[in-house]
Amino acid sequence: MLGVKFRSGGFRPFIGRPVAELADRVVPAAEMFGPDANRINQAVLHDSDDLALTSHVESFLLARLPEPDPVAEEVAAMVEYVTADSGLRRVDQLAEEFGVTVRRLQRLFHEYVGASPKWVLRRARLHEAAQRADRGTNIDWAALAAGLGYADQAHFTRDFTAAVGISPGRYAEKGL
Repeated sequence: MLGVKFRSGGFRPFIGRPVAELADRVVPAAEMFGPDANRINQAVLHDSDDLALTSHVESFLLARLPEPDPVAEEVAAMVEYVTADSGLRRVDQLAEEFGVTVRRLQRLFHEYVGASPKWVLRRARLHEAAQRADRGTNIDWAALAAGLGYADQAHFTRDFTAAVGISPGRYAEKGL
């Protein structure tokens, strides 16, 4: 198996259509890139050398490298801002920070990220919660939930469990 991770917003220029169309789907590489993608599939099936596989994929993608997309860069900066600013709680705050309307922000995220700004904000806060749990100290979950912008601990626990697969307390116990 081989995976390729793109920077937020970075895949949109390759496909020329909204990334949200791919959300929650498995799409064969040949459907995205044409029949030439089958040689990458063959390389993954027959070559176990990680460096060789990486070289195949890099060559394949570089040959299809689109023109720079300034909007993709703007969206990447927005997502990076969300993950870096733990005090950011609401979509309207993000929109104000970047001087766009909430509706424009929603359209950009749909087109370039494939998820809503609210989903990205929630994901960033849940990652923050997981990082705090990884520290292994006694955690006041109610205070953490409030600090992350949740109205109550139960809502936080539901979101965390849905995203991670186990409750925050069990996650902290297991040291995942």
